[in-house]
Amino acid sequence: MIRIKRIYEHAAEEDGFRILVERLWHRGIKKENAKIDLWLKEVAPSGELRKWFSHGPSKSGEFEKKYGKELAAKQELLKEIRQMEKEQGTVTLLYSARDVEHNNAVVLKAVLKK
Repeated sequence: MIRIKRIYEHAAEEDGFRILVERLWHRGIKKENAKIDLWLKEVAPSGELRKWFSHGPSKSGEFEKKYGKELAAKQELLKEIRQMEKEQGTVTLLYSARDVEHNNAVVLKAVLKK
């Protein structure tokens, strides 16, 4: 099972293996308190795409397409996440965006489920 969760939410046992899928570290969270099992920066949107999107809901459709193309070139990383899901049972993709519906973790989860 693949889940998504804001990094600002408390870690829970049901999170399973916790993967941070952001390129940048987040303010107000100490690395030692984040309870992250893996920081997979390489699977995050490119810096250029992240800046263009800037979490604008009106751009979400185009963001999904563009990020989907970036992810298509990162098959090894997608395989790695799928393998962790098989081994761990549950993988939680951690993101920082305030918008719970329009963010990179939502897109990544959808791509992983295909």
